[in-house]
Amino acid sequence: MNTPGKPKRNWIQEERRKTLGDYVAFCLRCGFTQRYFLELERDLAGACPDCGGELRHRCPECSAPFPSAFQVECEECGAEVRPPELFGGPIRKPTR
Repeated sequence: MNTPGKPKRNWIQEERRKTLGDYVAFCLRCGFTQRYFLELERDLAGACPDCGGELRHRCPECSAPFPSAFQVECEECGAEVRPPELFGGPIRKPTR
């Protein structure tokens, strides 16, 4: 979901994704992240390798994959994909 005023990803972000993986899985408990390509999605662990928490890689509402490790809401449907804070601090910087 591209909100008005939100810039689209730039070329360097796209190159990084093509090198490291198009999408990301993250642990809801400890924040562990792992980039992956859709072709290798089946190889993702079911639980976090660090703490054993839930490793989420798709939106629970619409099943869209996550392109950013800092995502707190789904870009496709706007649903919350994780709490906006981790370890007492915000995951995303406040918007100006």
